[in-house]
Amino acid sequence: MSVRKSVMILYRVLLPTGFALVLWDVFLPGYPFGWGWALLPLLVSFPLWMFVSRTGPRREALDHPPVEVEPPVRGRWSAMNSPATKVPSHGTHAYGQTYAIDIVAEPAEGHRPAFAKLWPVVRRSSAFPAYDEPLFAVADATVVHASDWMRDHLSRNSLLAIAYLLLVEGTVRGLGGAPWITGNRIVLDLGDGVYAMYAHVRRGSLTIKPGDRVRAGQQIARCGNSGNSTEPHVHFQLMDGPDLDAASGIPFSWRGVGVPANDETFTTTPQSGAGNGATSHGEPANEVPPSNRTA
Repeated sequence: MSVRKSVMILYRVLLPTGFALVLWDVFLPGYPFGWGWALLPLLVSFPLWMFVSRTGPRREALDHPPVEVEPPVRGRWSAMNSPATKVPSHGTHAYGQTYAIDIVAEPAEGHRPAFAKLWPVVRRSSAFPAYDEPLFAVADATVVHASDWMRDHLSRNSLLAIAYLLLVEGTVRGLGGAPWITGNRIVLDLGDGVYAMYAHVRRGSLTIKPGDRVRAGQQIARCGNSGNSTEPHVHFQLMDGPDLDAASGIPFSWRGVGVPANDETFTTTPQSGAGNGATSHGEPANEVPPSNRTA
């Protein structure tokens, strides 16, 4: 077991233990030991999380050139939390996210609901154009992990909903580890020590199972809003192992697109000879893809 995974396991044991001891003191009389001992698990868990969050990829991952793969979607999309803008793209190295990217569907200007300060507090997933969009294999690969049992929850794209996500839901999901953060997810073994991970997959949308061989461009699932997500979107990353607790991120580049920066729109079309390239967006927008870039 790697040091990184050991630290993650210890963190997930100490954090709930600390919360439980504090609640014990608040709600049950006759606390058997002092406050210092009750707070110790919480105090220790903080530097453990900082170690995982701030410790970057191993040297071999840092030296790894960007791996060019096919885009996981079709149509017109916009990038968020992109490694072309900053690294680590999501503010943490945990769960192999160093070079991860989030993308949302933008079939046309104004079709995606805007962030609401007050109302509506939440929206149904179906209100967002990314929901139910097909996801495609980015390369010929073997399916290592595939799950789609978690529900697609309501959006978290208002001030009140974001506060709930950050202060309550995100904390609880963090205690559950990678499965509850990523929601329904797919992990593909691309070979040569490179793995692709898709997060927030729609419940019940898998067309593959662990052990299957898939071809580049083959539809494997649909976009959803499971896990730690504000709205239906695709979270995509490459990493050097299938275990999110132990993996380090690897930089990627999408063929014909590169790595779009934050708020940059891009359009993808099916590769020649690929699998089902259908998209509910209809015809792609007449837009020139951004030039190739790497994080």
